[in-house]
Amino acid sequence: MTSRLLRLFLVAGLSAAIALPASRAGAATAGELNRDGRAALNRLLALQPAAKTLAPKAKAILVFPKMVKAGFMFGGQIGEGVLLKGGKPVAYYNSVSASYGFQAGIQSFSYALFFMTDSALKRLDDTQGFEVGVGPSVVIVDEGVAKTLTTTTAASDVYAFIFGQQGLMAGMGLQGTKITKIAK
Repeated sequence: MTSRLLRLFLVAGLSAAIALPASRAGAATAGELNRDGRAALNRLLALQPAAKTLAPKAKAILVFPKMVKAGFMFGGQIGEGVLLKGGKPVAYYNSVSASYGFQAGIQSFSYALFFMTDSALKRLDDTQGFEVGVGPSVVIVDEGVAKTLTTTTAASDVYAFIFGQQGLMAGMGLQGTKITKIAK
């Protein structure tokens, strides 16, 4: 394959990966985000005992009810979420990720970040863009972590739950996620 053809192929894949999620995860109103965020959180709490254990101790929970991820070599994911404190919406955020590597497909999913400390929540409020993996420790709760997680063993700043996956996305790659406050 020639260098020019390879570049064309990569540019086309990147364009599709960015355009498709943006069109599918269109901007929701504050009311829609509030409703969808609460519904997604209720589904998570019903399905995941570890989330139900952490929720009462969390300072706030940031719920992204519908993320869309697509890619072919280059990938992207995008969605909007609501920050709930004491069950009430207090702010809105978007989440954007880019990735590169062996990957192909499209998938939608939800995710929630449980902020367990005031310092982690302050970092979310104070930054121009909260980057997952930079700053407070973030633990992705999978089945192994969930089995041993209790309110006495929960020592991290932020716990992340990914749930409700639909579609097919396969591959491996490098990914960074940035969460930015938005006005609604």
